[in-house]
Amino acid sequence: MIVGILLAAGASTRFGGDKLLAELGNGQCVAEVSYANLRPAVDRLIAVVRPDASALAQRLAAAGAEISVFSGANQGIGASIAHGAAKTSNADGWLIALGDMPLIDRRVATRIAESLCAGAAIAIPVAHGQRGHPVGFAHHLLSELTALNGDIGARIILAKHATDVVEIPVTNAKSWLDIDNREGLETAKQLFNRS
Repeated sequence: MIVGILLAAGASTRFGGDKLLAELGNGQCVAEVSYANLRPAVDRLIAVVRPDASALAQRLAAAGAEISVFSGANQGIGASIAHGAAKTSNADGWLIALGDMPLIDRRVATRIAESLCAGAAIAIPVAHGQRGHPVGFAHHLLSELTALNGDIGARIILAKHATDVVEIPVTNAKSWLDIDNREGLETAKQLFNRS
């Protein structure tokens, strides 16, 4: 069983509002589109949200996500990954995606999941030498995932297991656009509405 963990517990301080609820197109907010693009690649998907994000939790739940409210979200993205992995510790592997990356290619997400099923310890898409998202981790890395904390995400695991990383070549690095500010949102809207 491959579980998707959608990290949707950030504070959106640089954006100046809840960027995950910003409308992207077709009546969907950023987080709903991020969820929709990850969901087909996994057997189960949980969204990690902040305690004060009830509107976001409701929209994601309505879209079909399992919601996991994380009271320690202010500890950083690493802590959110640890929380999501601990909540789904029986998984064979995890696809970890960011809620503010709504342009993730669902075909790429499926390739990452397939790579885990084929025995990869870590699988990551790469375009033009640039690594992207989502990132896949196999079950034997559970203890390392649940030990994460702070704002560096899972980079420490990628560095420690550099020789075990399977890179999946892809062509479109634009799918890893993350929305940090209003300009990023406008760019994402344009790309989303073209697809």
